[in-house]
Amino acid sequence: MPISPVLERQTTYPFVRLNEAARRVEARGIKVIDFGMGDPREATDPLIRQALVDGLRDRMGYPQAQGLPELREAIAGWARRRFSVQLDPGTEVIPTLGSKEAIFSFAHVVVNLERGKDTVAFTEPGYPVYERGALFAGARPLALPLHERHGFVPDLDAIDEETWSRLAVFWINYPNNPTCATAPLGFYERLAAHAREHGFVVASDEAYTELWFDERPVSALQLADRTNVAVFNTLSKRSSMTGYRSGFVAGDPTLISALKAFRPTVGTAPQEFVQRASVVAWGDEAHVERTRALYGRKRELLLELFQRKGVRVAGSEATMYLWLEVPGDASSESFTERLLSHGVLVAPGSYLGAAGEGYFRVALVPAEEECARAVAILEEVL
Repeated sequence: MPISPVLERQTTYPFVRLNEAARRVEARGIKVIDFGMGDPREATDPLIRQALVDGLRDRMGYPQAQGLPELREAIAGWARRRFSVQLDPGTEVIPTLGSKEAIFSFAHVVVNLERGKDTVAFTEPGYPVYERGALFAGARPLALPLHERHGFVPDLDAIDEETWSRLAVFWINYPNNPTCATAPLGFYERLAAHAREHGFVVASDEAYTELWFDERPVSALQLADRTNVAVFNTLSKRSSMTGYRSGFVAGDPTLISALKAFRPTVGTAPQEFVQRASVVAWGDEAHVERTRALYGRKRELLLELFQRKGVRVAGSEATMYLWLEVPGDASSESFTERLLSHGVLVAPGSYLGAAGEGYFRVALVPAEEECARAVAILEEVL
C-alpha cells in the first residue's frame, strides 16, 4: 500500500511516548502524577460552558471558514484591551480550530518551491508541529537552537544571506515552550524587518501570552508594521479549553486573505457553538486571572522544592512550565525515567529537540494536592 514517505519517516510523537511510558509504570501498580504534557486539567469557567450549551440549535450547518463576525470582533476587542492594538475584524482576523491545525497547515499556504522559498525555520527545543508541518508541505526544515547564554532567543546574526533568501516562514514562540523565556519587542521588530527585506513570514505562536507571573509579555501584534506577520493564539491554555479547539490567526491582511482562500478546502472552522463559547471567553478576564493565580501557587510550591534540592531553574518567567537543568551527569531521558519509576512524570528536554538535552520540563497541570504529593515524593528521590 502506498504511504507518504514523510509519514513513514516520522518518529512517534514525543508525548505519545511519554504517555506510553506512564502506562507501563501504572501497570506495575504505581500511581503516576503527570507533569508531562501541557494539557490544563482545571474546569472550564461555567460562563463559557453555558455559552456553549446556549449555542446549540436543532440543526447546525457547516461553519464558515471566516468565522462568526461576533467572534472576530471579540478577538479584536481582546487584542485592543490586552495589547493596545487595532485589528480590523473583517480583514485581519480569522478563527481556527485551536492553533495546532493552523500551525501545521500554515506552510502549505506560504511555502513557494517554484520561487525558491523552500525553507521553514523554527526554534528548538520546541513544539514538534512546526517541523512536521514543513515536512508535509515539502519544505526544508531548519532548526535554530535556543541557548541559555542567549536568553533562549535565536541568534539572528548566525543566519547567512542564502538562508534568509530561501526562508518562507520563520516560526517563533514567546513566551516559549519549553524554556519559559519571553522576548522583547525589539526582537520582534528586528525579525520583522528581515521578513520585509527578504520576503518571508514571521509566524508568532503566542499560545502562552496570558500565563505569566511578574511581567506581561509583549506580542508581535504590537509591531508598528505588521507586514508579513501572522500571530497565532488560542483559548486552550488561557482559558483551559483544550478540548474546545478554538484559536485564531491575526495580522497582515494579505496573509489572512490567503488563509480565507485556503481553509475552506481543509474544513477546519470551529463549530458554531464553540465559537459562541469563545466569544464569552475572549470577553472575560476574571477567569484568566484566577488561572494565573492557580499556576502561580503551584509554581511556588515546585520552585521551593527545587531550590531546597539544588536543582537549577533555567526558566520560569511565563507559561505553565518550569524548565530545569538535569542535576549531575545523567541524560535528560535517563533522569526522567528515574523520576517516573517513583511515580512522577516529567518531559525530558531531548524529546523537545537536540538543544533541550541537559534539561527537563515540568508542566504545572496536576491539581494543587497532586503537586504537594509530588513534592513529598521528590524530596526523597532528588
